[in-house]
Amino acid sequence: MYNFTYHVPTRINFGKGAISHLSELAESGSKALLVYGGGSIKRNGIYDEALRILSEAGVQVTELAGVEPNPRIQTVRRGVDLCRQCGLQMVLAIGGGSTIDAAKVIAAGALYDGDPWDLVLDGSKANKALPIYSVLTLSATGSEMDKFAVITDMSKNEKWGTGAPCMVPTMSVLDPTYTFTVSRRQTAAGTADMMSHTFENYFTREQDVDVQKEFCEGLLRTMVKYGPIALQHPDDYAARANLMWAASNAINGLVGNGSANAWCVHPMEHELSAFYDITHGEGLAILTPAWMEHVLSVDTVADFARYGHRVWGIQGLDDYAVAHEAISKTREFFFVTMGMPATLREVGITDEKNFEVMAQKAADGCKGSYVPLTKDDIIQIFRAAL
Repeated sequence: MYNFTYHVPTRINFGKGAISHLSELAESGSKALLVYGGGSIKRNGIYDEALRILSEAGVQVTELAGVEPNPRIQTVRRGVDLCRQCGLQMVLAIGGGSTIDAAKVIAAGALYDGDPWDLVLDGSKANKALPIYSVLTLSATGSEMDKFAVITDMSKNEKWGTGAPCMVPTMSVLDPTYTFTVSRRQTAAGTADMMSHTFENYFTREQDVDVQKEFCEGLLRTMVKYGPIALQHPDDYAARANLMWAASNAINGLVGNGSANAWCVHPMEHELSAFYDITHGEGLAILTPAWMEHVLSVDTVADFARYGHRVWGIQGLDDYAVAHEAISKTREFFFVTMGMPATLREVGITDEKNFEVMAQKAADGCKGSYVPLTKDDIIQIFRAAL
């Protein structure tokens, strides 16, 4: 286990009615930027409730609506301009990971002299940010409790992850009832996203990290158990609550610090989203089994066998047999149980014309991963997923 510093300053208010804690925004000032997406928060009543609480607390709101599922740098720039022009003192995101990601870079960009795209390309340039608050409406990315954000510039076919300590939310509201109205497709994609975060931390060459691995296995079992229940019974509180808290803990450092190598499947999927604007969780689900099959070898088989034993309860002494069955069960879970698209063709990627450039960029982004991948390796994985 390598050295690490673990510090997550986000104050989590979890449970029914936790939105009442938005009154605490008054601690950061009286002017807030409210960031949200396509307007579902107006249909389900969260928007009105939030404005009522903020108004009673004396917080004035300026709005930035329309954050995209793969948030665009152009939208971030609009938010930064609003913060500067209106003298805003904090940023409140209500929505899923995309909305929170945009809010993070807006908050840092508001206190940065240059273009906020600089902060996407190099998170070390983000030295300070306006206080960031969030109300989560989709269990997936864990952005409500980490320092990371992913922003896209479709004009360049670029989608990059960034992060800085100043981008960690000050406080986040997690009310599982707010996810009752999430569609089947987004519930499935969100489950795939949080599982991928856990996989990226779980499959590591670091030795003697039993604490992190045990945590990961518990999270994966929870996701496998409650993902299908949430699909079949959208208003099942236990399912939604467990998925929500599992997603947060998959990426807040708890299971990765001291253990995780560089991530690999995420950089590959970021290229798919950057070129084709697909749903992130669906791309991860499509790529994950193909990646697992590609990296399975004599050097990694014990890790995949442990995954099969501990997460899927597979019996057997032949590591290769258990590993292959575990990968098969992963594929079945994503594509049958959760009903997700199983190939890139199903999400509109029908040829290999961009694979070369995508693979080169992904290879640059995942150096030092669990199994190092070359450009040619990644092209093979894309082809297997096609």
